[in-house]
Amino acid sequence: MIRATKIVATIGPASSEPEVLLKMINAGCDVVRLNFSHGTAQDHRQRAEFVREAARQAGREVAIMADLQGPKIRVGKFENGRTTLLAGNPFVLDSACELGNDDRVGLDYKDLPRDLKPGDTLLLNDGLIVLSVARVIGSEIHTIVKIGGELSNNKGINRQGGGLTAPALTEKDMEDIRTAMSIGADFVAVSFPKNAADMEMARQLANIAGAPYGIKPKMIAKIERAEAIPALQSILDASDGIMVARGDLAVEVGNAAVPALQKRMIRMARESNKFVITATQMMESMIHAPVPTRAEVSDVANAVLDGTDAVMLSAESAAGKYPVQTIETMAAICIEAEKSEQSELDKDFLDRTFTRIDQSIAMGALFTAYHLGAKAIVALTESGSTALWMSRYWSHVPIFALTPRTSSERTMALYRNVTPLNLATNVDRDAALAQAVEVVVGKGYASRGDIIVLTVGEPMGQAGGTNTLKIVRI
Repeated sequence: MIRATKIVATIGPASSEPEVLLKMINAGCDVVRLNFSHGTAQDHRQRAEFVREAARQAGREVAIMADLQGPKIRVGKFENGRTTLLAGNPFVLDSACELGNDDRVGLDYKDLPRDLKPGDTLLLNDGLIVLSVARVIGSEIHTIVKIGGELSNNKGINRQGGGLTAPALTEKDMEDIRTAMSIGADFVAVSFPKNAADMEMARQLANIAGAPYGIKPKMIAKIERAEAIPALQSILDASDGIMVARGDLAVEVGNAAVPALQKRMIRMARESNKFVITATQMMESMIHAPVPTRAEVSDVANAVLDGTDAVMLSAESAAGKYPVQTIETMAAICIEAEKSEQSELDKDFLDRTFTRIDQSIAMGALFTAYHLGAKAIVALTESGSTALWMSRYWSHVPIFALTPRTSSERTMALYRNVTPLNLATNVDRDAALAQAVEVVVGKGYASRGDIIVLTVGEPMGQAGGTNTLKIVRI
């Protein structure tokens, strides 16, 4: 059975060596995430080269995602590296403080005092420490510790309910976009966007930086601010896909709200013809353990059943003891969950209208393959749009997207139920169709007597030109 749900794996100290990357790709990694919160431009450049080489050895294209750090609001450093906060005690966050102690600590976001008022709740270190704002005096935020604990250097700060004014793109992010384009990143993930304008600005910067390299990356909005929820549809419209970034989002809106938001975001993304990634702590225990918890298995399976395009690993593959085994385990969970998925294609198509010829052909192919019991759908595509539209609906019929464009092949590595393959020609229709049949049969996905459904554009070679549906019995 072909796995439909894709796997995004973050690489870091545990997974940057070429031989480990090759094992990860062979285990099922479809997209490699470079976390720009850590490492230098040269680190990312070298890792990207290793990814491309490992993918070449594995015989398939693997996409690269550049994940920008964004305005991560953090405390500064302590003179002893850490302190312990006790419930009921006062503690000061001071933007003018250089080195922290037991009474106060500095801030890397100097405007934080302007965003706060008495009564606000601050959550530090992913919500493990809770402070209540008592008053704000100049550069100082005087707080009372509600829930204490150990606080160490550079831990993150969130305001409960959101509302911080930090811009989505920092100067570092703008420089990182230039680095990402120079190494050929296929996706750029934008951290903490509040609205569509944040994504439009990021896209414009990425397109300008990518122009010398002939790159227009797909833009991913990481939904992790409370303000992004009411603006979700407009953010979707301005993006190519979204990431359900459950860590910071949970801190801002509360853990209990996240599961329902996850389902809503996945549904809205699919209805908007956008892809969606579900991330954060999916297999967290496998950082240290060779097997996941039962709850983690259910978490991954539920994301699959919700219809996510991809599930993502962070520290599990970047710094964990078992990066390859974690990917193998996640892939097995995805396949088992997909077996139980019910296709509701007829219901999905009710009250839907398709105004574009290429989209109508894509939907016709999906509907035809489902009702004829076809073994495969083969889409000959330039941009990958046809495959994306097909992948928004679940039919249990695998979709093979053949394209002459390497960039499209890598982009489609993230689309649910789509297997991207290289097409040798984009001008000779008969040769292309013959190659398509040969590829599907040669890889064992179909055999003599089986039906496959093909889509192609005539004349070939034009993006958005799909206008032909063909049914072939092998």
